[in-house]
Amino acid sequence: MWIANEWTDYEVLDCGGGEKLERWGDKLLQRPDPQAIWPRTEEDRFWNRANAVYHRSSSGGGKWEIRRLPEQWAISYKELTFQLKPMAFKHTGLFPEQAVNWNFIMEQVRGAGRPVNVLNLFAYTGGATLAAAAAGASVCHVDASKGMTQWARENAASSGLEGRPIRWIVDDCKKFVQREIRRGRKYDAIIMDPPSYGRGPGGETWKIEEDVADFVALTMQLLSDHPLFVLISSYSTGLAPSVMAYLLGTTAVARHPGRVEAQEIGLPVTSTGLVLPCGSSARYIAAR
Repeated sequence: MWIANEWTDYEVLDCGGGEKLERWGDKLLQRPDPQAIWPRTEEDRFWNRANAVYHRSSSGGGKWEIRRLPEQWAISYKELTFQLKPMAFKHTGLFPEQAVNWNFIMEQVRGAGRPVNVLNLFAYTGGATLAAAAAGASVCHVDASKGMTQWARENAASSGLEGRPIRWIVDDCKKFVQREIRRGRKYDAIIMDPPSYGRGPGGETWKIEEDVADFVALTMQLLSDHPLFVLISSYSTGLAPSVMAYLLGTTAVARHPGRVEAQEIGLPVTSTGLVLPCGSSARYIAAR
């Protein structure tokens, strides 16, 4: 497992009973987590210090119970700074386990020894975009949500990266990739973190188990003649790390020599020493 264990502004304090208690800076949030099915180990009063609690609804979804929480606050990871706020569907605008991939992105870009052009698809609030830009890459950031793209731009400004070469694109990722292929554009690195299910701005539907294989094969047409890496993440329990590794092996490696590695990604739990599973990632690294 790749473990995001280099945070100072974030930690999973405890988890169990289908819930997790997290520290985001100096704010404590309690949120549901379907992986944390074991019993809690800490006393309830430890959990009762939460600044906000997300309550699930029996009819689906849920809502936040805000106790002592500002509308927005910031945390940092290394040289990157992210703006946070409680959102619908229990989110905060950041997936901290992705820090393991931000490390990988920065190491790959800085170690390339040449200009690197990165495409970040399903780019959300821009964690991977910021990591690539901070390391010196030119980045094309694509997400179907105008609001998420604006949030990513705010994160770039908070991180002092507003002057870096980043193209901000609000579009359906598949349609954008198809247009880039027709335009003959190429990228040295491709990142994608597709949702398990989603809708594009024109009502396009996305189901990862049904659509990701064709989408990855399509997107590999955008790899340059001298690629650096491809990174895919998934939160779907229906796609094992090995499945994503095979997918990259039959697409990226078929076009350019290299190796593929894949693992679960996770977050350390302070109270127990356990690691909370948080999806998985697969990486194609081109031969040099």
